[in-house]
Amino acid sequence: MKHRGRGVACGWYGIARTAAMDRAAVWVELDDGGTVKIATGVTEIGEGVLTGLAQIAAEEMGVRPEDIVFGDNDTARVPEAAHAGATRMTYMIGNAVAVGCREAFGKFRAAMGEYWGVTPESISAFAGQVWVEGSNTKRMTMEHAVHVLKKERGIVIVGSGLFTSKHTALDAETGAATPWQSYVFGAQIAEVEVDDDTGEVQVLGVWAAHDVGRVVNPQQVEGQIEGGVVMALGHALMEDYIQVDGRTTTPGFAKYILPTALDVPKVTSVLITEPDPKTPLGVKGIGEPAITPTAAAIVNAIHDAVGVRMTRLPATPERIMAALREKRAARPPLRKVA
Repeated sequence: MKHRGRGVACGWYGIARTAAMDRAAVWVELDDGGTVKIATGVTEIGEGVLTGLAQIAAEEMGVRPEDIVFGDNDTARVPEAAHAGATRMTYMIGNAVAVGCREAFGKFRAAMGEYWGVTPESISAFAGQVWVEGSNTKRMTMEHAVHVLKKERGIVIVGSGLFTSKHTALDAETGAATPWQSYVFGAQIAEVEVDDDTGEVQVLGVWAAHDVGRVVNPQQVEGQIEGGVVMALGHALMEDYIQVDGRTTTPGFAKYILPTALDVPKVTSVLITEPDPKTPLGVKGIGEPAITPTAAAIVNAIHDAVGVRMTRLPATPERIMAALREKRAARPPLRKVA
């Protein structure tokens, strides 16, 4: 017989280490054609960080995302952005890009204000168009503006940005410190169906609510959450790396089972978008935090469905059946009615 259950779990994840100071730096240059070059030692490992950085730079500089160009990322020639991991990419490098672009755009507004004879604060730019607020005549493309400043006035607009986590030294005697600058919180609910004749578990749905700060690209964030849920589903129910005497007994995917498309549940993402007050952009991150609560929520749902508490992962059908047999054996015998 199949039984349904739901389980909930919560988690938190720290980003931007402070005891060992995290930092990222960039250079920004407004180039011919109205394009913006970003130079930083960023490493794109498939999570789409360059897309997010392009969106940030485009908004800050008043151009289109397709006008953002990423230069050489060799740290022998450009500022370092540190490692790709720990849910820090958008948080650290995104804020560094924002700082660098704001410096460059401030110089651009000052130069264009002088050219047009207006205050820098009256200069606005969006999607590659530059204009003076309240004027019908003082308007041109960013490409033309760059030409004016560079060819006629000899001005090249550049900027640099450095974003550093707030350093909190570790107390050598007490160990007290603030290890992370910010935290990502999340809660997930999993609904499962458990067959008590076979021990098989089917995850029917996962509802995932995460505090992600200001969202740069909602589709990317939801994709990260969905990917994290699928990874954690494998951790909860299937993936079991076994060693005997230091040697693996699961050398291939015939024995090390991974989720397939048939195992993926419907994932409903809820984004909590309260901006982080400790950063210029208000962004956070969602890499590892998306994985954190899922396995616990699934295990709690199994308990809700069939009343057994799985204390070892993965919760394979064999282990669930063993727990069910133990539960049935522990039941007191039925009393006979005279």
